[in-house]
Amino acid sequence: MRFGGLVIGVPKEIMKGERRVSAMPDTVKKMVAEGAKVLVEKGAGEGSYFHDEDYAAAGAELVADVRDVFAKADIILKVKEPIQNEALGIHEVDMLRKGQTIITFLHPAYPGNHEMVKKLAAKGVLAFTLDGIPRITRAQSMDALSSMSTVAGYKGLLMAANRLPKFMPMVGTAVGMIKPSIVTVVGTGIAGLQALATAKKLGAVTRSADIRPDANEQAKTLGSKIIDLGVPAELAIGQGGYAKKLPTEWLDREREILAPYIIESDIVILSALIPGKLAPVIVTEAMVKAMKPGSNIVDISIDQGGNCELSKSGQILDIGGVIIDGTKNIPGMMPNASTWMFANNIYNYMSNLVSDGKINVNMSDEIIASSLVSKDGKLVHAGALEAMGIKG
Repeated sequence: MRFGGLVIGVPKEIMKGERRVSAMPDTVKKMVAEGAKVLVEKGAGEGSYFHDEDYAAAGAELVADVRDVFAKADIILKVKEPIQNEALGIHEVDMLRKGQTIITFLHPAYPGNHEMVKKLAAKGVLAFTLDGIPRITRAQSMDALSSMSTVAGYKGLLMAANRLPKFMPMVGTAVGMIKPSIVTVVGTGIAGLQALATAKKLGAVTRSADIRPDANEQAKTLGSKIIDLGVPAELAIGQGGYAKKLPTEWLDREREILAPYIIESDIVILSALIPGKLAPVIVTEAMVKAMKPGSNIVDISIDQGGNCELSKSGQILDIGGVIIDGTKNIPGMMPNASTWMFANNIYNYMSNLVSDGKINVNMSDEIIASSLVSKDGKLVHAGALEAMGIKG
């Protein structure tokens, strides 16, 4: 049996505002059917509207104390990176042990997580990050980043629209015509495309920019005006079809081209990411200060450092009347839909990683190699090492 003899732990997420959970009753039932013992912390699914009795009916063992979940599990499944458990006065990393496995979003390249991932490595934890899964056909069912990006693009646009001091669509009134809002999306991956589609449905004028030609073609099919950045394909497209880190001179050129579009926008959605690395800073302080008061920037890339120079993780700022939203974890604001997607993604990822009750760290498998963060006491994630200035 695939998971035969393994104990899988599902703790409740403790990050502020996080309501998702890493497994739902349907995926627990599958794991149990394939030989796993599944420990679920009591109340873990309540924020996503999955109840304890649903988990029990699926075959899970409910555990009152999260420390027991960590102590007994071979594999810990989480949504967000380990953080300090204020109620217990202990960091989640300190509840992990040598030889244990954790699968979650670690965002290892983000500076705020560097000490945490170093500690995971030092403790001898086998750690995998779901944001490292490559964009290849075989990995589509495991691609939690794309799933969560769908939610982030949709919800991020609605957050900005809700704060906007004007209509999104063109509106005719007895005293004249009100012009539609202008929405600019930078980075038209999954999140950016969803933001564009949502903005279009709300009647806004949409423009977008991406350094990848294929991404621009997809945006064009949604009715977006394409801002041509003129970046050669060989500089733009990296492994798995994701964007590559641009040389400084090309990033400066991108900023210069984008500046007038950013300045006249009512809403700017920032979702330009480089897998496993810090997000590029595209919107500068000067651009923000030239924008109209009442304009909104939502920096969806904030978990990887942010695309706006002024963004602050977890904060909503007012800079001269321009709102810069650095809300972390936007998918956590739509927990039921997010959990349904995430739980299936992580189950499929585990099914690729585990066979006959054994974890197989097959480095010839691109999915595993790209998502591995620490193994045998060493930090091995290329993006994290680069961000730390450490040669791998």
